[in-house]
Amino acid sequence: MRIIGMISGTSFDAVEALLADLELDGDRLVCDLVEHRSVPYPASVRHEISAMLPPSPTTIEQVCRLDVAIGQFFGEVAKELADEHGGVDAICSHGQTLYHWVEGAAARGTLQLGEPAWIAERTGAAIISDVRNRDIAAGGHGAPLASLLDVLLLGASPTAACGSLNLGGIANVTVLGPGREPLAFDIGPSNALIDAAVEMLTDGAQGFDRDGAWAARGRADAALVESLLDDPYFALPAPKSTGKEYFNLGYVTKRLKGREISAEDLLASLTVTTAESVAAAIRPFHVTELIVAGGGTRNLTLMAELQARLPGVKMRRTDELGVPEAGKEALIFAIIGFLTLHGLPATVPSCTGAARSSVLGSVTPGRAPLAALLAPARTGQARSPQAPTRLVVRSPLRSA
Repeated sequence: MRIIGMISGTSFDAVEALLADLELDGDRLVCDLVEHRSVPYPASVRHEISAMLPPSPTTIEQVCRLDVAIGQFFGEVAKELADEHGGVDAICSHGQTLYHWVEGAAARGTLQLGEPAWIAERTGAAIISDVRNRDIAAGGHGAPLASLLDVLLLGASPTAACGSLNLGGIANVTVLGPGREPLAFDIGPSNALIDAAVEMLTDGAQGFDRDGAWAARGRADAALVESLLDDPYFALPAPKSTGKEYFNLGYVTKRLKGREISAEDLLASLTVTTAESVAAAIRPFHVTELIVAGGGTRNLTLMAELQARLPGVKMRRTDELGVPEAGKEALIFAIIGFLTLHGLPATVPSCTGAARSSVLGSVTPGRAPLAALLAPARTGQARSPQAPTRLVVRSPLRSA
């Protein structure tokens, strides 16, 4: 089955789209990666998202308009990618997270915008969307859904403790080891606080600290770092989840308490905070290797601070496994869409905290009958398929 996975993450700078050919071969999910592309949001859409994120007030009208605008943009990105490769069978769109509702240790709901009907109309393909709420309804956090791909790639019970770390707007990790169930959770902010501070300092002219160069010129304020890390979220047991509705510019300004600090020292402090929070979350698991992905891997200062705090841990990019680091999350949703259409579960309960593994998402039909997607002649499956236990990347991609 040829399918596109799509997402715009918590940094909301671009839509990531990955086209893959997927097929089931017994307990193996065989994957040929065709193309990954990152398409920046139009400035107007990005501004609307930024203006609507908590703690900013909004209206139902604004939500409706943005839902349509994001859906239309996702549709354009998907159509261009599909047309260049002769069409696709289906598209799984995560959309754009606007709010992730968590109370204490429990997730209550989550909202992603990007109306799937616009994507279906533009491309003619079946659309799988709203992929997080089913897991939340089953008692989970709807996150990190990356744990599914991590377990398929690394194996549910490897011979040595290892982890898969994603450094997006929010950092999340999946930890695997011999003789124990996989565990995953949102650690806390990765790029979220750094990006928010850069936008504030530049009046929106810049959205991130390129290569961590700004932070590299500063010196971390130890008292500020301690204040930033003194938050009950970090002490919560896994599984747990969070988002920008919690870790945002207000989180920083509240702890600054009006103190004077240079731009360089502020960004150095936020970078050290991120590195220390990630390292502190990973240390108890005694992992020997981390597979890393996400925009934070391109922040050289952040990666150096993180490696200094995890000196015995070997870090590799997902590219070494054939998955481009910027396209990892898009691949996750291509796989989720594929499993959904086959009626197969796509969550790891020990990672999300759910009572059971669930088939995820809602399906918006395309122009062809849904039954045609799953005919035995198309899937090579004459009997009911089984949930895969491993992923084989037969045709890899590398980051550009």
